[in-house]
Amino acid sequence: MAKKKKIPTATFKVQGAGGQATPAPPIGPACGQYGVNPGQFVQQFNERTRALNGMPVTAVVSVYADRTFDFIIKSPLHRSC
Repeated sequence: MAKKKKIPTATFKVQGAGGQATPAPPIGPACGQYGVNPGQFVQQFNERTRALNGMPVTAVVSVYADRTFDFIIKSPLHRSC
């Protein structure tokens, strides 16, 4: 029997410095508003964006009814001078 696909109850975007995010605003309040533990989110975000050291990175976070979450990292814009 296949697992049921979880349906998100909320989705939001948040931006932080790759590998250096903290639970301070804007990340902490955005996560808290949707019931996501900011500390857990920041830890996972920093692990997945460590190679982007300090670059602004956007994450699209999906929150589920059981207060679990997952997120997709959007690639940062590369600007040429």
